[in-house]
Amino acid sequence: MLSGLLKFILGFFLAIAILIGSGVAAALYFMNRTAIPPTKPIFANDHPALRTQSPKATVVEATNTSQPEPSSSPTPSANPTESPKAQESPKPLPPGAYLGTVTWSQGLSLRAEPKQDAQRVGGAAFNQKVVILEESQDKAWQKIRLENGEQEGWVKIGNTKKIENTEEAQQ
Repeated sequence: MLSGLLKFILGFFLAIAILIGSGVAAALYFMNRTAIPPTKPIFANDHPALRTQSPKATVVEATNTSQPEPSSSPTPSANPTESPKAQESPKPLPPGAYLGTVTWSQGLSLRAEPKQDAQRVGGAAFNQKVVILEESQDKAWQKIRLENGEQEGWVKIGNTKKIENTEEAQQ
């Protein structure tokens, strides 16, 4: 009778230990699943340069479709290739500004003001070249302009890297 009572108590504690162990394992599983940030959504009105889905393939297709057109009018094909260079050289950097690249792997949101809850006015893709114009007074935000000069906005400091090498800046 004593061995039966001992088996019952041992079985009860073993069942409790299994229930607690499986509960902890399930809780850890769900906590780890919620700790992974979701992928950045892509909306139809986003700038094409911000899309992470093979932007180079889109550029190649655009180049291929534009090649038959230059045979009928050679001037447009020369202008698009010269336009980016022409835009870069006549536009000198403002005093205190420097070139940089976006280092945040998921891209950056450009804000209208140097605040987290400010309106989003655009974005910059990973490794995109930008012009860093200034820093906020509290040194927590940077005002940047996209290299093509289309958009300006504020981003959190530390998400860009200064381009030190002039060869690197021209690429």
